[in-house]
Amino acid sequence: MTHPPEPQDVDHPLTTKEGWAAFVNEAPAPPLVLPPAALQRLTEDERADYNTAREDYQAQLVIVSTPTIRHVAATGRKRILLNRHQHSARRGLIVSGPAGTGKTTAITQLGKNYEQLTRRRGTLSPRALPVLYVTVPPAATPKMLAIEFVRFIGLPLPSRFSQVEVTNRVCDLACTLACRLVLIDELHNLDIQTRIGAEASDQIKYLSERIPATFVLAGVDIEGTGLFAGRRGGQIASRYSLIPTSSFRHKTPQEQAAWQALVATLENALRLHAHRPGTLLRLAPYLHDRTAGMIGSLSHLVREAALDAILDGTEKITRTGLEAVDLDESAEQQNLPRARQRRARDARRTA
Repeated sequence: MTHPPEPQDVDHPLTTKEGWAAFVNEAPAPPLVLPPAALQRLTEDERADYNTAREDYQAQLVIVSTPTIRHVAATGRKRILLNRHQHSARRGLIVSGPAGTGKTTAITQLGKNYEQLTRRRGTLSPRALPVLYVTVPPAATPKMLAIEFVRFIGLPLPSRFSQVEVTNRVCDLACTLACRLVLIDELHNLDIQTRIGAEASDQIKYLSERIPATFVLAGVDIEGTGLFAGRRGGQIASRYSLIPTSSFRHKTPQEQAAWQALVATLENALRLHAHRPGTLLRLAPYLHDRTAGMIGSLSHLVREAALDAILDGTEKITRTGLEAVDLDESAEQQNLPRARQRRARDARRTA
């Protein structure tokens, strides 16, 4: 019996070596914005292809060099250097803060930049995996955590393998594949108050002892999970530095300038025909109020408004267009007057 060929354009998740490799190698080029005369000469199919290319680009996350990204990049690079000849008690990082403050972006950019640097030096074999990226599954057990590493590497393992056997294979392979940086996301899924959660926490510590790599962990408000409490917590606290993340503030001139720089970067990435440069910059105070200073919410707001501008043909972002975007509930609840208006509007729709 023959099987159909594997599709060539498979969208692998970031938590697989294929997905991670695609992420490391991607360098999307901004599409050109054609002048009006060139637009008029496009056929219907050419115009559809042109708009699709812009839609795909606007939908992508624009990476902005925020203070968090710079801090994680600089500190992470130093930790990797410090750990290079460390045989035990290697030092790591924990990135912690509210949802939507750029934790995942910061640690994945650290991993991407490190892997690009090591590959440019030409010292790695094509099979090497200098960076491993996994997420902690809900209610994770030690074996479930080890299996996440197996899944990233793409190693087929018999289901009968015990936790010890899976863990040993992971550690052996990580060493063989020259892993030097391990990124573990969604750390808040570990419930340290339970026996299983505590054992999964011990598993991370054990992996960090067996794998000669720098471990960088990230999660939502880790300080409140009990990760640093008790004997177990004391060991983690003695080896990991904490980098907190937060929303952007907008009180002082320096804070306002930092927010404006973020907005300007997102605006410069727009590929719209009728958008007036500086429109979003003038709306910076409104954008801060609307998103509560959350970079994730701001990115969502601008990208969706840009897509709307292409789809409806207006080709520009206005405050009216921004108001039409439904944001995540966390950001909406921060703006209580708008939240009340939205509830009233929804009630009228369902009446």
